Amino acid sequence: MSSIQKVDRRDFMKLFGLASAGVILGCNVGADSKIYLPKVKVAFSPNLFIQLNKDGSIILMASRSEMGQGIRTSLASAIADELEADWKYITVKQATGNAKYGNQNTDGSRSVRTLLEPMRKMGATAKQMLVSAASKRWNISQSDCKAENHFVINLKTKEKIFYGDLVDEASNQEVPTEDKLTLKETKDFKYIGKKLPSIDLKDFTHGTATYGIDVRIPNMKFAAIARCPVTFGSVKSFNDSSAKKIVGVEKIFKIDRKKPGIGQQFYGCLGGVAVIANNTWSAFQGKLELDIEWDFGENQSFNSDSFKEKLTKRIQENGKVVPGSKGDVFNAFEIANQTLEATYHVPFLVHAPMEVPNATAWYQKDKIEVWAPVQDPQTARAELATFFDIPLENITINVTFLGGGFGRKSKSDFVVEAVTISKEINAPVQVVWTREDDIKHSFYHATSIQYLKAGIQSDGKVNAWLQRVALPSIVSSFKPMSDYASGLELNQGFTNNPYNLENFRLENVKAEAHLRIGWLRSVVHIHSGFGNNSFVDELAFTAKKDPVQFHLDLIGKDRIIKGRSNYPYNSKRMKNVLQNTAKIANWGKELPKNHGIGIAIHYSFYSYVATAVEVSMNNGKVKVENIWTTIDCGLVLNKDNVINQLEGAAIFGMSLALFGKVTTKDGAVEQNNFFDYQMTRMKDAPNITIDIIDNINEKPTGVGEPGVPVIAPAICNAIFNTTGKRYRSLPLIDEGLV
Repeated sequence: MSSIQKVDRRDFMKLFGLASAGVILGCNVGADSKIYLPKVKVAFSPNLFIQLNKDGSIILMASRSEMGQGIRTSLASAIADELEADWKYITVKQATGNAKYGNQNTDGSRSVRTLLEPMRKMGATAKQMLVSAASKRWNISQSDCKAENHFVINLKTKEKIFYGDLVDEASNQEVPTEDKLTLKETKDFKYIGKKLPSIDLKDFTHGTATYGIDVRIPNMKFAAIARCPVTFGSVKSFNDSSAKKIVGVEKIFKIDRKKPGIGQQFYGCLGGVAVIANNTWSAFQGKLELDIEWDFGENQSFNSDSFKEKLTKRIQENGKVVPGSKGDVFNAFEIANQTLEATYHVPFLVHAPMEVPNATAWYQKDKIEVWAPVQDPQTARAELATFFDIPLENITINVTFLGGGFGRKSKSDFVVEAVTISKEINAPVQVVWTREDDIKHSFYHATSIQYLKAGIQSDGKVNAWLQRVALPSIVSSFKPMSDYASGLELNQGFTNNPYNLENFRLENVKAEAHLRIGWLRSVVHIHSGFGNNSFVDELAFTAKKDPVQFHLDLIGKDRIIKGRSNYPYNSKRMKNVLQNTAKIANWGKELPKNHGIGIAIHYSFYSYVATAVEVSMNNGKVKVENIWTTIDCGLVLNKDNVINQLEGAAIFGMSLALFGKVTTKDGAVEQNNFFDYQMTRMKDAPNITIDIIDNINEKPTGVGEPGVPVIAPAICNAIFNTTGKRYRSLPLIDEGLV
C-alpha cells in the first residue's frame, strides 16, 4: 500500500492548529531517502502534509528551515506541478520542530535530494483524487478527464470544475496506491526546472517576514550574556554595581554551563553572566559594564599561530593510513621522472550570518515554548527535554525565518540559554547575541594543514599521489579524544578524490580541538577543494601542460563508481562541467595586461562543479573580475534558486579566500566584528555567470554548498597565472594582496 493517506481531520487540527476542512493528505518518507515506507500494523505517522481547501487554496507544511535558499518555494513547486495547480493558490506554513515531520535538519544540501519525489507523488495523489471526484460527478471515465491549472476539464463536453468545488467529493475518494500514480514526464513540467519567484517574496521585500530577532510576545524581557573569552572557561566572581546603574537593567545573575555528559561539548550552553533588561540595548550596555573574574580553564594556552606550526611539523611525518589507499606510492615516486610536493593551509573560519544567534523562550512549569531561527529544531527540542526534564511533547519549537545560517544555527546553545534565563526570571525572554558574541563564541570551521606529493612521469602524467591532512574533527564536539578527522570528514573530497589514480595514499594526522568545532557551508570540502585544485594546477605547470587538459587527463576515461549511496560518481559528468566552464569562460583567450585566469573542479554533495576565475593585479592588490561556474546537479527543481545559491557561493567563497580568518591568543578569539573579520563588499563583487547542465534524467543533488570549494583555489591559480607567484595559505589578506 502507498504510504500517502488521508489524515483524520480532528487529528490534523489537533496536531497543526489548522482548519480541518478539505482534503488532507499525509505521507511518510524516510529521513534521508526517497523510498516510500509501506503501512504496517502501527498507527500511520506521516511527516509531509498538504491540505486542499474549498476556496482552492493549497497549504503545504514546510518541514525544512528557510534561510534564503528558497526551499519553501522549491518544494511547493514540486507539489503544484504534479497537482496541475495554479501557483497563486499555493501557501506554505512552517512546521514546528517535531519528529512527525521526519528529518528537519536543514543542512548537507539534502532537502531537494530527499523530498522531491515524495512531494511530486503527494501532488499526483491529490490530482488523481480530484479527477476521480469529477469523473463520478459527470459519470464518465477518468480517462475522459484532464486536470489543468486548478480545474478538472471534461474532455467530451469541455466543461470544467474548479478544484475548490470538488473538495468535498474528493475527500471521500480512496487514496490511490503508489502503483496507480502517473508522474509527469519531464517535458511536461510547468514549474519544475523553471524560474519561479520566491513564495515569500512579498514578505521579504515588504519587511513583513518574521525572523527570530523580530519575535515579540507579551511581557517579554530581553537578555544579553557575558561569556568567558576562552572556550569552556567559567565565572569565578563578578561585580555588577556599574551594570545595575544602566537604565532599563532589571536583574543580573550567573548561569552555569549546561552539558549532558563529559566531552559532549557540542550541546548545551557556555554559561556566563546574564543581564536582564526591558530592552535589548540596555541589556547590551549592562553587559559591557560587568566586572568579571574568569577561570579560563585548560584552553587558555591555546594559540592558533603556534598550533599552525605544530600541525605543519606533524604533517611532514607519517600519519594513519586511511582505507581506500591503493598501490605503492613510494615505489612510484622512485621511478617518477620528477616529484612535486606542497603544503596548504586554511585557518579557522566562522559563519557570521547577517542575523546573529537569538532565541525567544517561555518556560512555564511543565512546558516550554521557543521561537527561534534554527536549522535543526528537533535537536533543540531534545536538548531542552534533557536539560529541563520536560516531556518532549510539552516542548514547542516555532521555527522562524533565518537571516542566514551556514550551519551555525543547527547548534542549539542559544536556545538553551534563552530557556535557562526564562526559567530563572519566570517570564518570557529574548536572548540576542551581539556580532562580537557571534564571532568570539561560535562553533568554528576547523583549520587544516595539507601536505601533498606527486610523481610525474616523462609524458607528464601523474603516477602517484600522497596526501596527508590534519584538521580538528567535528566529532570532537560531542565525543572526547577525537583527535583525528573522522571517516565522514575524509569522505568529503579526500577518499573520494575525483581523479583516476593507480597509486594513491591518504594519511590522517593528529589535530586536537581547543575550540568548539562545527560545520560551515561546504564543511571539509573547503579543505579538500583548496588543496586538490591548487596542487593540480602546480602539477600542470610543472608538466608544462594546460590546466584544463591536465584535469581532464587526471579524471581519465569515462567511468561510474558506485558507493554506499544511490548516487554513483560519474567521471563523464565531471568532465562535462569542466569543459563547459572552459567554454563559457573562453579559456585560452588573450587577456588584458596584468590579468590572469584560473580553474578548479570539485565533486561534493553528489553534484559536479567547475569554476573559472579571472583576476587583475594592480599595485600588488588583487581584484576578482569574473567568475564562471557550471553545475550538474541532476534534475533541477528551481533554476532561479540554483543560480541564486551559486552566486551566493561565489561571494561566500571569495570572502573565505580573501579575508576569512579566526585566530586565538591566550585561548581567546582575537576577531571582533566585520572590521577584522571582513566580508566581500558590494563594491568588490565580480561579474558572475552561472551555467546549469540540463541533466533532467538524473536524480536531483545538492546545490547550496557545492559552489564554495572551487572559489579559493581558482582565485589562487589565477593569481599565479598573473604574477607567477603561488599562494598556499589563506586568507590572501595576510599576504598583502587585499
